[in-house]
Amino acid sequence: MTAPAIAAPRPAGGPPSLKIVLTGPFGVGKTTLVGAVSDIAPVTTEARMSAGNADDDTSLTPAKTTTTVAMDFGRLDVDGVTLYVYGTPGQHRFWFMWDAIVRGAAGSVVVVDTRRLQDSFRHLDYVDHVRLPYVVAVNQFPGARSYPASAIREALALAADVPIVDIDARDRDSVRRLLIALVEHVITRTTPAPPSVCT
Repeated sequence: MTAPAIAAPRPAGGPPSLKIVLTGPFGVGKTTLVGAVSDIAPVTTEARMSAGNADDDTSLTPAKTTTTVAMDFGRLDVDGVTLYVYGTPGQHRFWFMWDAIVRGAAGSVVVVDTRRLQDSFRHLDYVDHVRLPYVVAVNQFPGARSYPASAIREALALAADVPIVDIDARDRDSVRRLLIALVEHVITRTTPAPPSVCT
């Protein structure tokens, strides 16, 4: 699968726009992140979780009672660029939605929880498979141990050029900084290097 175009279609003379996809395990903060940063009322597809479902492990997030069953959606403007932010469902039984959500995306954010980094590998493998530039967002959960970026990079086997950003998914400014880091990474990954000069 080849990398999609950066800019989404837009009316003549309209602002440039990018589609961004958030992915990550169940309960990692994707819906909260979209709600915190969106300039419009976010679109969510939250449903009450099924009792006894193996996908619905809330041992680390005991207050969570709902889950995303299709996607989350928000929109914001950053420095004259309109960002359309789509959040994927985190549970295994809804993974069939990912291919549809990622179509036309310019880049991705993989949100991780340091208490269960192993749950993130499926999401990292997916964005690598579809060849999306991505950043890793470390959501700072209360009481979770803090690790240096180098330790997280090693634990997740991340390439040296993948940015790692600490965030609070509840905080608008924190999330905006994350999305700016992703846009900068996308531009870096898609801008051709200048030709070398032979002397």
